[in-house]
Amino acid sequence: MRTETLPLDETDCFSQFFIDYISKKEELAPYYGEFPSIQNFKKVIEQRNFKVENRSVLVEELENQYKGLEINAAVSGNIKSLADSKTFTITTGHQLNIFTGPLYFIYKIVTVINACKSLKQAYHEYDFVPVYWMASEDHDFDEINHFFFEGKKLVWKTDQKGAVGHFNPAGVKELVDQLPKGAEFFKEAYNQETLAKAGRAYVNHLFEKEGLVVIDADSPALKKIFTPVIEDDLFVYSSEDLVAKTSASLETLGYKTQVHARQINFFYLAKGVRERIEKTEDGFQVVDTDIKCSDDEMRKLIASNPERFSPNVILRPLYQETILPNLAYVGGPSEAVYWLQLKSVFDHFETPFPLLMPRNFALIIPTATSSKWKKTGLEERDLFLSSENAFEKWVKTNSDHDLSFDAELQKLKDLENSQKEKAIAVDPTLKQHLEALFTSFSKRIEKAEKKLVRAEKRLHSDRRNQIQSVKEFLFPGGSLQERKDNFLNFYLKDPQFIQKLLQTFDAFDYRMYLLYE
Repeated sequence: MRTETLPLDETDCFSQFFIDYISKKEELAPYYGEFPSIQNFKKVIEQRNFKVENRSVLVEELENQYKGLEINAAVSGNIKSLADSKTFTITTGHQLNIFTGPLYFIYKIVTVINACKSLKQAYHEYDFVPVYWMASEDHDFDEINHFFFEGKKLVWKTDQKGAVGHFNPAGVKELVDQLPKGAEFFKEAYNQETLAKAGRAYVNHLFEKEGLVVIDADSPALKKIFTPVIEDDLFVYSSEDLVAKTSASLETLGYKTQVHARQINFFYLAKGVRERIEKTEDGFQVVDTDIKCSDDEMRKLIASNPERFSPNVILRPLYQETILPNLAYVGGPSEAVYWLQLKSVFDHFETPFPLLMPRNFALIIPTATSSKWKKTGLEERDLFLSSENAFEKWVKTNSDHDLSFDAELQKLKDLENSQKEKAIAVDPTLKQHLEALFTSFSKRIEKAEKKLVRAEKRLHSDRRNQIQSVKEFLFPGGSLQERKDNFLNFYLKDPQFIQKLLQTFDAFDYRMYLLYE
């Protein structure tokens, strides 16, 4: 697999906030602490003092979750190793999209696996376990009920409500029948009784050789560790103020923040229900339900049934770092940015803030598509231009006519400067008049250039169609390929697809990979 890399800031596919983060802009340093380079992990390891009793709870819970699923020595060994004080995790999380959802889900997991391998080479005395955190408690079904395969959107329809991890996935099996040979393992996975268990089954099938550990944090034993935070959030509201102050601070730097803390940042979780908890004059109310309780009843519920409390986007990261001996979180550009709003929450609860590692990014380019693009004479980086801008660049480069008025505009600018000098010597108030006059001339010349380019474009419709066809194939629906296409588009043609990604990606190379099949 031939590989090229491109700086992310040259793709125009990422927010300036994210680009500034990976560029280590000095103003953002207080919001994350250490940048995710291999060298910086030494300091984080030394600071990560994870409680022995929490390790025991974690190992026991994982062993229970894997019961009934046949696992290999790499997975079982990694689970057992978590009891050791010299073992740490590198974690990524994702929704329970059916059939893994968009391609970048695979990229996330490949990144955490490769990160662990690189860290083991750098720090032989420690062990590093790759972890996939299933977002089993999410309730936004519309975000996970579909995937795109061979240009078609395949959708799972069900009337089930509440946390998606609790859903019975029987109906998903019908979609497997619409797939070519090679995807049968999904049918076996969706024989599981819940969507969460199905997710563990198919992810284990794909990555067990790499020792990937899948965790479902929807657990009474794990939530019990988190009860001090649950109680604080429901009665003290610490997170609301902390996140608001951090967000305001980031906004003064010119950044648009993505998440907002509520007074209470937990949902009430039960069968068929995941709804917000709100404070009332008499105690608490679960939104859109008849569930109410007094302050005393709420405290008792936290102690007896912590699994009824599901953290929202503000506190889920803290929950993760509370129950895992974690060093780094691997996420996409949006995730990395919103985590920057949360460091003060971690500091308040005296929990180490993990290194924030961007996942690997890639564009897979088949041989035929690469050949078609090469014939245009455009560069690889031009793939990330819009179809129209790429075509315009081709026209300006390949036209037999001089389509640029840059020389004329420069002459006009020189004339403007000389005329302003003369005018100011006579009457300084004429400067503004001349500037407006020459600005009008410049706009007319630029307008003429655009008309000339449009006329030239009409002479090359075949080339326009060629560029558009490549763009539509690599950027389906105008989106990055990795954000829409499912991995089965590549895996079913090449069962070694994931293995090739593992061999190609560098977890610490924060650039866009161009992968030529």
